[in-house]
Amino acid sequence: MSETSDLIKLYSTRILALAADIPHLGRLEAPHASVKKRSPLCGSTVTVDLDVTDGRVSRFAQEVKACALGQASAAVLGAAVIGRSAEELETAACDLEAMLKSDGPVPKAPFDGYETLLPARDFKNRHASILLAVQATAEAARQASS
Repeated sequence: MSETSDLIKLYSTRILALAADIPHLGRLEAPHASVKKRSPLCGSTVTVDLDVTDGRVSRFAQEVKACALGQASAAVLGAAVIGRSAEELETAACDLEAMLKSDGPVPKAPFDGYETLLPARDFKNRHASILLAVQATAEAARQASS
């Protein structure tokens, strides 16, 4: 397969649709925790703000300045994050990293939307951007829970 057709496969209609409709965009006023992550390779950044109530994410916002893949990843996360515990978010981050880097399975529901990003396995230079939102959210949830 040529590089051009690989890129066409990577930037599918579904990925572009996700990137165009990211849930919970913006910032929260006075969040329990806020974490900013940046990919040094591509310069993508994600900042997440969240509150945790009774051990679960109760409010969430994200500011996403990333490529379409990072945006799509943030969209999947945003659709599933409310009501999740720090442990569930840490598992999702680890499972997504394993899916991308070690041919691991797609994360379990409610994070199974990451299946859309399976074609990115072959593009190692895109992995950091894809992982930013879920890693930042897991870290923020840990901070807010402690």
